[in-house]
Amino acid sequence: MTPRIFTHNHPVKPEMRADRKGQQPLILWFTGLSGSGKSTLAGLLEMRLHEEGFHTFLLDGDNVRSGLNRDLGLSATDRNENIRRIGEVAGLFLDAGIITLCAFISPCRKERDALRKRFGNQFVEIHVSTPIDLCRERDPKGLYARSDNGLLTGMTGVDAPYEAPESPEITLEASHASSEESARLLFTRIAPLLQRPS
Repeated sequence: MTPRIFTHNHPVKPEMRADRKGQQPLILWFTGLSGSGKSTLAGLLEMRLHEEGFHTFLLDGDNVRSGLNRDLGLSATDRNENIRRIGEVAGLFLDAGIITLCAFISPCRKERDALRKRFGNQFVEIHVSTPIDLCRERDPKGLYARSDNGLLTGMTGVDAPYEAPESPEITLEASHASSEESARLLFTRIAPLLQRPS
């Protein structure tokens, strides 16, 4: 922070915003390989939360990279900066009292653990654990095919590392159920976390 920047403490506090919404703001952080089903599950869960009357916002990898983070490439440094910026935005939504769903590969355990340390029990890591063979079979963006044909390098899980969570709050074995079934299971798992303490 430079000497010209001074943060302000405004009178409306995060807990006041959360109380007005009647919900416990959370960051629901979906991590997994490309093609694992993160975005699909996050979208289905957000719809269920919306139908139940919760205030939500979904931050999705490609959407954020096409706008806020369009200046970033795919180097390790840029990938880390991508996650740092997303964490900052998610933190703003958290202060606004919003349940924020974040669907990003976020391959580095260190970066995800830093978010957990920052946000404490308001950070819920959801590992969408899908075998890479199934991700390759799905390949909705054609990325694995391009990687296999030498047209793309730095593919997470292929020639760039993916560090699976060691102790996520929730693990979804997405290959064993439909997306709709997984989303229903996920809602039952997080439902107890959503209500404000009385």
